[in-house]
Amino acid sequence: MDLIPLTDASVDTAADILAVGLLEGVPPVLPQALVDRMGPGLVDLLAAEKFEAKAEATLALPTLGKLGAPQLILVGLGAGEPDQIRGAAGVVGMAARKKGAQSVILDLSAASTAELASLAVVGFTAGNYQFDRHKSESKRKAACSTLTLAGGDAGSSQRAAIVADAQAVVRDLVNEPANVLYPETFAAFAVSLASDSMTVTVWDDQKILAEGMGGLHAVGRGSIHKPCFVHMHYRPAGGSEISVALVGKGVTYDSGGMSLKPSDSQQTMRCDMAGAATVVGAMQAIDRLGLPIEVHGIFGAAENMNGADSYKLGDVLTMYDGTTVEVHNTDAEGRLVLADCLVYASKLEVDHCLDLATLTGACVVALGSRYTGLFTESDDLAAELMASADAAGDGLWRLPLADHFREALKVEWADTNHMGGRWGGASIAAAFLSRFVDGPRWAHLDIAGPAFLDKPERYYGKGGTGAMLRTLVAWVENLEA
Repeated sequence: MDLIPLTDASVDTAADILAVGLLEGVPPVLPQALVDRMGPGLVDLLAAEKFEAKAEATLALPTLGKLGAPQLILVGLGAGEPDQIRGAAGVVGMAARKKGAQSVILDLSAASTAELASLAVVGFTAGNYQFDRHKSESKRKAACSTLTLAGGDAGSSQRAAIVADAQAVVRDLVNEPANVLYPETFAAFAVSLASDSMTVTVWDDQKILAEGMGGLHAVGRGSIHKPCFVHMHYRPAGGSEISVALVGKGVTYDSGGMSLKPSDSQQTMRCDMAGAATVVGAMQAIDRLGLPIEVHGIFGAAENMNGADSYKLGDVLTMYDGTTVEVHNTDAEGRLVLADCLVYASKLEVDHCLDLATLTGACVVALGSRYTGLFTESDDLAAELMASADAAGDGLWRLPLADHFREALKVEWADTNHMGGRWGGASIAAAFLSRFVDGPRWAHLDIAGPAFLDKPERYYGKGGTGAMLRTLVAWVENLEA
C-alpha cells in the first residue's frame, strides 16, 4: 500500500473514500471546509442521527459529487486517546475493505498527537487486512492500494508501515491452512527473509535428532511432515553490546496426538504456530528497521499428529539439555517444543529472552480473547513489556510464577513431567518452561487468547491477529545496554 502524507486535509482530492475523524461531543465539531462544501444540512444530519463521535462509531454518507471522493465516512475519535485513534483508523480500514475501496484519504487530525501518523497507519492496515487468497478470484476484494494521511509525516508513517506489514505477515502465516503451511514450508518462508544483515539456519529432522532435541523430535515424529528447527540471526551493521532471543512455538497443526482433541477443537488448529509466526514477523520488522540490537529469532516447527511412530503417554523424553520429561498428555506438546528452543537460546548467552506461544486454554479462561498472559520473575522486564504493550495497543496481564507451581511437576520416573495438576495450568506451564532457561532475563508470553479470533472483534476479522508483534518490536527498540 502506498502512503501519501498531506500537510492539510483536502476535500477536493480524488479518492474512493474520504474519512474524517471527529472528537466526541454533542454535537461533534465538523471541519468548516467540509460544512462549506456539503452544506449546513450535514450538521442537521448528525443531530438527526444522534451521532456523537464515540470511539469507533461511524456514519457513512454519499457526497453527491460535492467532494473529491464519492463516499464520506465520519468516524468517532472519542477523546482522542492513542487506542481510540488506532481504533478509528481500524474501523475505516475495515469499511474500506468491505466496500472494495482502492484509495482512501484519512483525516484524523482533530486528535492532535505526535503519534498520529503511526497510529493511523497501523490501525488502518489492521482493519483493511483480508485473507482471501484461497477464494475464487471472482470472490476476492482488492485491498486498499493508496492511503493518503492528512497531517501525517513521512518518517513516522514509513516506520509504522514496516511494523504494520510485519503484522500482516504474521496474520497470513497464522491463517494459512495446514496443508499449505507445514514445518518445511514454514522454514522455507523464514529462509526467504534472509538478507545482508540476517542469516537463517534450518535443521531438518535428522539434525534435530542428532543434536538431542528430544521434545521437538517427539512432537513431530508422528507426521509425514517432519519437524524443523529454525534460527534467524540479525546482526546490526554497527555491532551491538546486547543481544536478544525471541523464541516461538511453531506447531503448524495440533491434532492433540494420542490425547486426541475433539473435532470442533481441531478446526482452527492451524493457529497453533502463532508464537513462531510472531517471531518471524518481528524479525522481518527488526531487520527492515535496522535496529541497533542483535536479535535471534528461534522456533521449532512440527505437526502433532497420530501415526505409527507418534509419541505416547508415559514416554520419557530426553530434552536438549539432558533433562528427562515424562509425558502425561500429548496435547501439551507446545511446552516440549519450546523447552528445546529455550535451551538453545540459553546456550547463545543472550542477555534477554522472550518466548511466545498459544500454550494453554487455562490462560484464555483467565484472561479472555484480548489479553496475553505474562510470566516472569523479573519485575523490571515485566514493567518494560507492560509499557511497550500499552504503547502498542496490545493487552498484556501479568500472572503468577511461583515455586509451588514447580512442585506440581514432580514425577516418579523422570526428572519432571510437563503437566502438573489441573489448577493454575497457565502458571504450571510457565514453571515448566522456566527450568530450561539458564542465564538471560526471561519472560513467557501466552498468546492463546488474542492470537486467533473465532469471530470478528473490533476492527479485526476472524482469524489471526498478529497480537504482540507491535509490542515485541517496540520493546526491542527501547532496549538499552
